[in-house]
Amino acid sequence: MEKLYDNFIKEDRYLYLVRGLGTTLTITFFAVILGIVLGFLVAIIRSTYTKTGKLKILNAVCNLYLTVIRGTPVVVQLMIMYYVVFVSMNNKVFVAAIAFGINSGAYVAEIVRSGIMSIDQGQFEAGRSIGFSYPQTMWYIILPQAFKNVLPALANEFIVLLKETSVCGYIGLVDLTRGGDYIRSRTYEAFLPLFAVALIYLAIVLILTALVARLERRLRTNER
Repeated sequence: MEKLYDNFIKEDRYLYLVRGLGTTLTITFFAVILGIVLGFLVAIIRSTYTKTGKLKILNAVCNLYLTVIRGTPVVVQLMIMYYVVFVSMNNKVFVAAIAFGINSGAYVAEIVRSGIMSIDQGQFEAGRSIGFSYPQTMWYIILPQAFKNVLPALANEFIVLLKETSVCGYIGLVDLTRGGDYIRSRTYEAFLPLFAVALIYLAIVLILTALVARLERRLRTNER
């Protein structure tokens, strides 16, 4: 009880975890949105090139983006964004959200592209036969089916993204992990602060997993 008091109650040290959790969730939320937008755009461009041979230049740009982002560590990308690209910006949360969103977009793109390519070619032909243009066919017929197919993989990517934000301390952000580290530096007690951080991450992941499972069940029900 004395250690609990020293680590979390004394001097309101639990607030490091509360504020850090808020920062972590904020970064994750905006990074997920950016990752989804980037990922779907890149996936559509690459799958369109594969199926029609069009958008050759954009496909080359997308391939370069995927190669660079997936070939370098996320912590290095974060530091490049903060110390090089946005060197004059003071909003660290914004920079982190951009860095993690761009990183996530590369992985989302490959997940979504695999979902699009798994849809039978007859679905494209059916859409065109009822008068849909290629973009309309993609939007109304292909993407909804692809989304259902890749939902578990997308959920896993967003869970990984949440945990990857723990490196935000490299640019001086007090996220959840850094909040636990601050407590440790003041109490010289490592177990309780780090254990609390791990439990919070685990609780968030379990909640997200349950929500995704519920969404999957609803999608399966709607198919019947």
